[in-house]
Amino acid sequence: MLAYYFNLALRSFKRHKVLTALMVLAIGLGIGASMTTLTVFHVLSGDPMPGHSQNLYTPQIDARDTYPGIESEPLPTQFTRADAENLLRDAKGDRQVLMAWGNVGIEPARNDLKPMNVEARFNSADFFPMFRTPFLFGQGWDAQADANRARVVVITKELNDKLFDGQDSVGKDIRVDQHNFRIVGVLDDWRPTPKFYDLTSPSFSKPEQVYVPFSTSRDVDMSRSGNMDCFRQREEGVRDTDIGAGCMWMQYWVQLDTPAKAADYKRYLQNYVQEQHRAGRFQLNREPELRNTMEWLEFQRVVPSDVRLQLWLAMGFLAVCLLNTVGLLLAKFLRRSGEIGVRRALGASRQEIFNQCLVEAATVGLAGGLLGLLLALTGLWLVRQQPADYAELAQLDPAMLLTTFVLALVASLLAGLLPAWRAMQITPAVQLKSQ
Repeated sequence: MLAYYFNLALRSFKRHKVLTALMVLAIGLGIGASMTTLTVFHVLSGDPMPGHSQNLYTPQIDARDTYPGIESEPLPTQFTRADAENLLRDAKGDRQVLMAWGNVGIEPARNDLKPMNVEARFNSADFFPMFRTPFLFGQGWDAQADANRARVVVITKELNDKLFDGQDSVGKDIRVDQHNFRIVGVLDDWRPTPKFYDLTSPSFSKPEQVYVPFSTSRDVDMSRSGNMDCFRQREEGVRDTDIGAGCMWMQYWVQLDTPAKAADYKRYLQNYVQEQHRAGRFQLNREPELRNTMEWLEFQRVVPSDVRLQLWLAMGFLAVCLLNTVGLLLAKFLRRSGEIGVRRALGASRQEIFNQCLVEAATVGLAGGLLGLLLALTGLWLVRQQPADYAELAQLDPAMLLTTFVLALVASLLAGLLPAWRAMQITPAVQLKSQ
């Protein structure tokens, strides 16, 4: 029966070409606009570590000096070096990592390559297993390398391709900030979106290209980047990045594999804050926070406000398009009152008329979905031309491709409910008398 209704719908399209084209255009425009913004929102608000993000937590403590109104402010999002190293030493999680963002100079051994500056991550050893980074060659370093301030690095596949033509470079030397380092690992393609572990850098940018033990980065005085909040006057001879400085500039993450461990870690943080307060190091005794990955992204409002606004505007535009489609379908079905009356007189039930009209509306929706897909692809191409750090991520994945047609089908069926209901109410006797 559905095939019969579909055949009737195609015949109707041929008889009412202009009206059908207007309905397809209305749905296509609405679907195109909504899927463009929905795809961008989907990319930006996704889970960067599916299946593992619920086990990754970042603590928040307040080491700042007191001043009027500080109690009502959110807790800081970064750590002083002293606190990060204290928590790392206590090692109360399943894994833990301290880190900071920086820039380093690379001096290629090849004569055909010029020296280059690349972004670097200064981190402790657990970074790689904790964030499940895939390795093309080799592996990360261990805690002993952290303790020994070892001159080792992990580089990305992209940098390995530039410097070593994609060959296995593990064991080879690389010149970083005028120091020789030994490559112990080459990361395969890895790009968590957003870059949740350090939101002081652009949230949707690519990961860093060089990874250096944090202790080594301080030993050779590598240049840091990102936000730094210094809340206390430095003593003479103390630098902002020294362990005794009152500056917050580091990120700290911990892996806790069960809710019970998370609860225990929260109590540990509370005890740590109280100890530091009693020792006079913390002027405040504020309650610490512990947020998992998705809670952290929500707290940091990672999705840009303009993207949220565009999504609401696009959905509003889709609603307007559907209202227009309702009017067009209503006009089309009522113009066929005579045909519907004859069918009713020949024995078609109201339910059958209703089903026929809904199938016709769904067919319009599928055609509108195809047009909407083309418009969405065009819209996403335009998004990728923008200078925003998330622009290149605006790609239509299989899930969003399916969503395009599901949304078009559901929207057309909703638009067809009222016209179909009105059509099935047509009285055959009245229509037959008017023929």
